[in-house]
Amino acid sequence: MDNFTHDPSRICALILAGGAGRRVAGRDKGLLQWHGLPLVAHVHDTLAPQVSEIIISCNRNRERYARIAPLAPPDLRTGYQGPLAGLEAAAPMLQRDFILLAPCDTPALPPELAARLACALQQKPGAQAAFVRAGNRNHYLCALLRRASLAGLGAYLDRGQRAVRHWYTRLDAVPVDFPAQQEAFANFNDLGDFA
Repeated sequence: MDNFTHDPSRICALILAGGAGRRVAGRDKGLLQWHGLPLVAHVHDTLAPQVSEIIISCNRNRERYARIAPLAPPDLRTGYQGPLAGLEAAAPMLQRDFILLAPCDTPALPPELAARLACALQQKPGAQAAFVRAGNRNHYLCALLRRASLAGLGAYLDRGQRAVRHWYTRLDAVPVDFPAQQEAFANFNDLGDFA
């Protein structure tokens, strides 16, 4: 992959902030404050040195998210159909060779995230995606995708499929271990997490 590991100019990031916030009483999780900033701002600031550009996928409070980064169009499909619907809507804006995915509720992502995932793709040229495994748990939304992997996404969603992990099996996705870094991928899924 021709020194891709050291070339952030070939990567764009998509922060996924389009959920309905069901586990946080319907609030917009990416905008909830943690250490004085919205969660999405922490994610943005961590990813910024690792990529050439950052886009946010969101379905509400768009004017607030737009203060942090350019926005993808809202989901093309109604009813909050999951992160892949956000990726589908964002696809025309994702013009780099690789797309780094990150959810808006993981504010402590590691600074070497893109490089480690890129290394895995370099070692397995047939893989279309690499995703994080930490603490024996897969984090499918912390992932690096080859742009070509988006070609069949719309058809997958048209069949009523929504699961990221099942889509990844079609992409020959490779897990990448981040040992002893479970906390870096902790999701804020409950209002108590903000205490």
